[in-house]
Amino acid sequence: MSQGIGVVGLYVRDQDEAIEFYVDKLEFRVHTDARNGDYRWLTVQHPGQPSFQLGLFAPQAPLLDAATVQTMRELVAKGAMPPLVLIVDDCRAAYDRMMTLGVEFTQEPIARYGAVDASFRDPSGNGWKMIQAR
Repeated sequence: MSQGIGVVGLYVRDQDEAIEFYVDKLEFRVHTDARNGDYRWLTVQHPGQPSFQLGLFAPQAPLLDAATVQTMRELVAKGAMPPLVLIVDDCRAAYDRMMTLGVEFTQEPIARYGAVDASFRDPSGNGWKMIQAR
């Protein structure tokens, strides 16, 4: 029997905006885009990790009440959620490519701890750390 984590969820303010960012700028691909009434299950995958999905979910009912939805949207927009980590072969080259696509970086590539890393945000405010593979 195979076990493990298959999907990690991320709150986004707009799922269509999130698809554009994650597919067009980070080169992920849509894995699942299914709707059930107002609820939308949307996941993307990095091409190099077919067994792992990143869920791009809107904070909404029925999982959250209205007050919590508003709080979560505010926290995400402030960048208060823990960052995700993207491993790349060449951090500086990925930074240059993503800058031309309009990705908002909060830290340019820096060499430290035996690697090179940079930080950026998605359109919802979620933080990402991009680290060059050793």
